[in-house]
Amino acid sequence: MGFRLANVEGRAVLVVGDHFFDVAEASGGSLPSDPMQALEYGMALRELSANLGGGEPTGALADVRLSAPVPRPRNSLAVGLNYKNHAEESGLPIPDAPMVFCKFPSCITGPTGNVEMRSDYVDFEGELVVVIGKEAKQIAEEDALNYVAGFCIGQDISDRPAQFTSTPPQFNLGKSFDTYGPIGPVLVSPDAIDPDTDLMLTTEVNGEVRQRDSAKDLIFDVPYLIAYLSQILTLYPGDLIFTGTPGGVGVMEGRFLRDGDLIRTTIEGLGSMENRCVRVADHSRASVIPDALKSALANAAKNK
Repeated sequence: MGFRLANVEGRAVLVVGDHFFDVAEASGGSLPSDPMQALEYGMALRELSANLGGGEPTGALADVRLSAPVPRPRNSLAVGLNYKNHAEESGLPIPDAPMVFCKFPSCITGPTGNVEMRSDYVDFEGELVVVIGKEAKQIAEEDALNYVAGFCIGQDISDRPAQFTSTPPQFNLGKSFDTYGPIGPVLVSPDAIDPDTDLMLTTEVNGEVRQRDSAKDLIFDVPYLIAYLSQILTLYPGDLIFTGTPGGVGVMEGRFLRDGDLIRTTIEGLGSMENRCVRVADHSRASVIPDALKSALANAAKNK
């Protein structure tokens, strides 16, 4: 039996239906209350989750606001152009190897956190996120899933002027503004996911479907990504891997997020998260449209 791990006011909880159980309290103190520490106890969390039936829950999900299930990752990595339809809409060839960049961990926020925008060219990118559960180095592809604590939903929010300011584009900063990494709503262990699910991802903006695709369409799947990355750096418990976004991002249609927009991101079997967009300021190059962004917008206009 798997488990669904969440974060309520900085404490690790197990989600069962519409209720939650405080991990430290339910385990009699044998498991830690810190979500970052708790995710390393995969087997113990499975056992605890299996024995919660009939117990008195700590509370109801409807009465709390969930925080990021992995609030302080050591590393937060992301993969670009990992869906064929996204590479094609970008006018770029299918990559021969994963195109990896960093979303700095300080950008991570919760499943209902506001997205604080600082230009008129901020974009959404719904993604499946992998959470590492134990130290991984030089991992074989066939063993990779044994190192996964679970999966959650993510949004790789992107400020396009910051991303395209440099030539070639510089992804890290444009995708790492504070609040540009919503994740959640819970971490779902691999054995709690129906093996027949397609992990269908849907991104809606104000109720309009803007992205819809299955994680089965990833160019480089989860085992490959873990094995590939572990050849280069040691992966640690709590490390995040944003696995890539499918086609339909706003820049390809010239349709960017606006103040007050609501992004709803859903992945089959993992739940949904909603993030409100709030325009808070302008960054130093918010009004400068780089040539690469001008070109993308021109192509979007031609294709309308």
